[in-house]
Amino acid sequence: MAKRIGMLGGTFDPVHIGHLRSALEVAENYALDQLLLIPNAQPPHRNAPQVSAQQRLEMVQLAVAGVDLLSVDDRELRRDKPSWSIDTLLSLRAELDAQDQLLLILGWDAFCGLPSWHRWEELLEHCHILVLQRPDADIEAPQVLRDLVAAKSVNDPQTLLGPSGQIAFVWQTPLAISATQIRHLLATQRCVRYLVPDTVFQYIYTHQLYQE
Repeated sequence: MAKRIGMLGGTFDPVHIGHLRSALEVAENYALDQLLLIPNAQPPHRNAPQVSAQQRLEMVQLAVAGVDLLSVDDRELRRDKPSWSIDTLLSLRAELDAQDQLLLILGWDAFCGLPSWHRWEELLEHCHILVLQRPDADIEAPQVLRDLVAAKSVNDPQTLLGPSGQIAFVWQTPLAISATQIRHLLATQRCVRYLVPDTVFQYIYTHQLYQE
């Protein structure tokens, strides 16, 4: 039987409950066999993370410990070049059976920025794209993406066919939390408990991360 594998990339600087709740909801609601959280090494579309790759990796590992459906994949941290999603997809594809479904999970903002991604037109050759929508999303997709959605989207993510090639949209629990907000709170000596898992909270304070 074909497997369903999700991948959620990000800087995770730091990982927080917004990332984790979205990942768990997708994994449970759409019967994924595994959802991989993949920390970026050198994110090509944003500033360099504030803490080391190893520290970000360790925080994500702590965050998903004991959650069977979620796991951490460090392949982008082991590559000595920018974290292009197309390279990660090709690497994962090489490890899967031909009929396994690979789902690239993107927030709405990231999806709207796809045309700026390296070799973005090739992504659907190797995966399906699952777009996380929130009621407060206020960015409009460019015309090239609206055309792609019209041609490639399905109404129900459960009906994605084959290993790749389609787009589906899902609603997520609206948790208005951002890593930027968390870093600001820490830089101003304010508490971030309940915004990150307790294990990540302890790690941040033990290692004195994000403190100016």
